[in-house]
Amino acid sequence: MTLPPEFQDWFARQGWSPHPHQLALLEAQGDTLLIAPTGGGKTLAGFLPSLVDLAGGHQGLHTLYVSPLKALTADIGRNLARPVADLGLPIRVEDRTGDTRSAARQRQRTDPPQILLTTPESLALMLSYPEAPRIFGNVRRVVLDELHALAENKRGDQLMLGLARLRTLSPGLTATGLSATVEDPEALAAFMGGARVINADPGPDPDIEMLATSRPAPWAGGGGHYAVPDVLDAIRGANTTIVFINTRAQAELFFQAIWAANEDNLPIGLHHGSLAREARARVEAAMAAGELRAVIATGSLDLGIDWGNVDLVIQVGAPKNVKRLVQRIGRANHRYNAPSRARIVPANRFEVIECVAALEAVRAHDLDGDARGPGPLDVLCQHILLTACAGPFEAGALYDEVRAAGPYRDLSRADFDDCVQFCATGGYALKAYDRWQRLVERGGLWGLRDPRAARDLRMNVGTIVEAEMLKVRWKRGGGLLGEVEEAFAATLVPGDTFLTGGQTVRYEGLRELTLEVSPNPHKQPKIAVFGGLKLATSTELSHRVLALIGDRAQWDGLPENTREWLALQAEMSALPRPGALVTESFRYDGRWHFALYGFAGRNALQTLGLLMTRTMEVAGLGPLGFLSTDYALLIWSVDSVTDPAPLLDRDGLREGLGAWLGGNAVMKRTFRNVAIVSGLIQRNMPGARRSGKQATFSSDILYDTLRRYDPDHLLLRVTATEAARGLVDFGRIEEMLDRSAALDHRMLDRVSPLAAPLMLEMGRVRIEGQGRMRLAEEEAEAMMRDAGLTLTDDPDLAAQAAGLDGMRAARPQPAATPRRRAGRGRPRTVPLAR
Repeated sequence: MTLPPEFQDWFARQGWSPHPHQLALLEAQGDTLLIAPTGGGKTLAGFLPSLVDLAGGHQGLHTLYVSPLKALTADIGRNLARPVADLGLPIRVEDRTGDTRSAARQRQRTDPPQILLTTPESLALMLSYPEAPRIFGNVRRVVLDELHALAENKRGDQLMLGLARLRTLSPGLTATGLSATVEDPEALAAFMGGARVINADPGPDPDIEMLATSRPAPWAGGGGHYAVPDVLDAIRGANTTIVFINTRAQAELFFQAIWAANEDNLPIGLHHGSLAREARARVEAAMAAGELRAVIATGSLDLGIDWGNVDLVIQVGAPKNVKRLVQRIGRANHRYNAPSRARIVPANRFEVIECVAALEAVRAHDLDGDARGPGPLDVLCQHILLTACAGPFEAGALYDEVRAAGPYRDLSRADFDDCVQFCATGGYALKAYDRWQRLVERGGLWGLRDPRAARDLRMNVGTIVEAEMLKVRWKRGGGLLGEVEEAFAATLVPGDTFLTGGQTVRYEGLRELTLEVSPNPHKQPKIAVFGGLKLATSTELSHRVLALIGDRAQWDGLPENTREWLALQAEMSALPRPGALVTESFRYDGRWHFALYGFAGRNALQTLGLLMTRTMEVAGLGPLGFLSTDYALLIWSVDSVTDPAPLLDRDGLREGLGAWLGGNAVMKRTFRNVAIVSGLIQRNMPGARRSGKQATFSSDILYDTLRRYDPDHLLLRVTATEAARGLVDFGRIEEMLDRSAALDHRMLDRVSPLAAPLMLEMGRVRIEGQGRMRLAEEEAEAMMRDAGLTLTDDPDLAAQAAGLDGMRAARPQPAATPRRRAGRGRPRTVPLAR
């Protein structure tokens, strides 16, 4: 296929010339994976073969475009409208996402457009209808945008199963994957089921560095509020800025802090996934129209949004992942020949080091990423049930089809049959219950036992299991503001205030699972705690940080105060370094503390803390509690740890993990998610939705029942795999031990410089009254002075540098016990269960 003259003329009228990779994709035969930098015209490259083909006319659905984000789908629709109109192409372009009106969805089932823009969840739903063979039977192309982002989680597995189904319905279709940030293109091509890789010219290196701030990064905390004046200055100096924040709660707080300091009344928006659809759409439209100077955003705007007037990206908080940073950088100067301009704001002193390491990785084009495991079986179970909703299937044919999906290419027939049997009966322990007998075999074909079950199964499509969310509306007027987690809503009483949608509101009451609120802009808010993305520093970035700390020759890129901090650590104790695991024991405030600098990620170090405290309890050391960060573990106890080697014995840790996981809440939480994805538990029911408490209660009963009567149940096996790899992350503990040939333990007579920020995190308590600033200053100064550090003579700066923002002091507190509920101002330290 070559570029027709009318398309050549269209490029010329825009002042453009087709990029070589766009023409290469136009001429390519078979499945392809295009790796091109942000702003390199990937999307147009993906659609160009479709537009050229559609210029000759086509009835029905021709091209299916799948993206990870609804915002990206809407943006693509806006961008496609231009060439379609300019070229006078006789085609319709429509979207099909969770935001699409029901009337439009119904019409698309009988009269689909030529190009349909959708998400993995909506595609799975459409494939479950009996009309699927007619809707998709003439599809010629599938475009998979931002494929690297989908491949990182179960949504990608679900999408690849859907692609395999599409190939069955429309033999001969071609798939095109698009991505900008891929550490292993061949592995991603294999994930697609096999594809030819096309690499575009990477373009110029980005203009990226740390944002110069008038105040130093604080010792602890994660909000980045100390840099608000500097971020505002940067916004003033740019046309349009996206300020990325890692979590929704932090985005709300940072947005409020920006507005409080926004004396120029610059138009600044807020965008994250828990805002109402209308609120997100207004911000997206305003950005596209150039009406905003900045938007505070989370991962909801990470991918592919093409706003050409964005000329600056600011990342507040360490990016945790080099690929994520590169992706976010690419939102600025979304043009092929223009370097993206980005600035990073570390949230605390440790993050300064991580940010410097991340900058070095970006400049070295060194991306991070973990190898993908085999396709999860709970996703396959959902796919089998949805396939049955579309019509009866033959097991052998479906098995062959599933193995055509990249993640399931090594699926054994035994595992597939186990999934079919689970879908049919629920498994040995549950087969006596009618509710789980959903499939039946008739004449060699498997189908739904009761066709009415299809409605319930379709209502529960998806692999994302988030915390239960409740809608927030104005009490008078009824306008939707957004959503908050059910667990947070349960803590509210009428009169409480919290932050949502960038506004402080007063909780008035709960009506039909909706929080009713009224405006209350003058009162200090609680914080709406969103789960959002659980970001953990990648293994590769952690290794870079460890190498940077352990090698003085690499310190030149660090701020002077950070270099002094590390130098003092080397003098008083030891620097963490590759090949050695540095640990410390010291006494402070009447208790012994043990610090381990593992650089293994928060989940892994939290798991290690749980296992070590169990062993310490047996050894009679009296552990009281612990906390973990991405880099370090801090345990406080009655007696000291003088020899950590027995606590870090690999066999003992693995044995302890098995004993601990058996009936632990982590396993039950993982099982709940697996049960929801697989269809064992249905969250959405006609006319109602199960609350989070109801779903958790049901899953706990099922988990205990299966462990007792069917310990080899399919979902228990999936749960064990998921827990070890995800929430527990035991593999990173083993990786930490593998790379640590030496154990360097130091007995100290005071808090070490590296441990001091951990002590501040451990001891945060809210201080009320007029003296809170003074107390914050005194407590922070005392803590740092004990570690041989000094802050500043300015009380306000001292509180800021301590990460307390004038609201919290750094006094270590006794760890909470299971019978005592932690106060609202306490950190998430983990008490030792007695």
